[in-house]
Amino acid sequence: MKKIISVLAVFVLISCGAKKTSSSTALYEVLTEQSNGGGNIKFFEILTEPNEIKMLQNDPLLADKMKEADISNSNYIILNMGEKNTSGYSIGVEKVEETDKNIIITVKENNPAPDAMVMQVVSYPYTVVKVHSKKEIIIK
Repeated sequence: MKKIISVLAVFVLISCGAKKTSSSTALYEVLTEQSNGGGNIKFFEILTEPNEIKMLQNDPLLADKMKEADISNSNYIILNMGEKNTSGYSIGVEKVEETDKNIIITVKENNPAPDAMVMQVVSYPYTVVKVHSKKEIIIK
């Protein structure tokens, strides 16, 4: 009986001491995803120039999430879904792939289910994404 308890204690101690570490950072980060506040037309905008990126720092939702070093090391994308007649819509990133020359972003638009209970209110869904690279960005 003492051997079984000793073996179990060793397993518990070994499993408690194991740590999973990751040295790589994600290729992108969603800074904000909002159901209201975007533009009234559908568009995707890629911000690469420092003066364009600095304009995002004036947004209270983004000011705390942006660092000065990000301006020279990252690109930003605004995904705007346009005007929608009800709530329940959203837009986001489905997949991001990095190649030697560029970064390919696949956008996913989410619509409410046909039988969903939604508010009858005009909404303007948008998302702001930070890409941790200065490579050319292609949006699909």
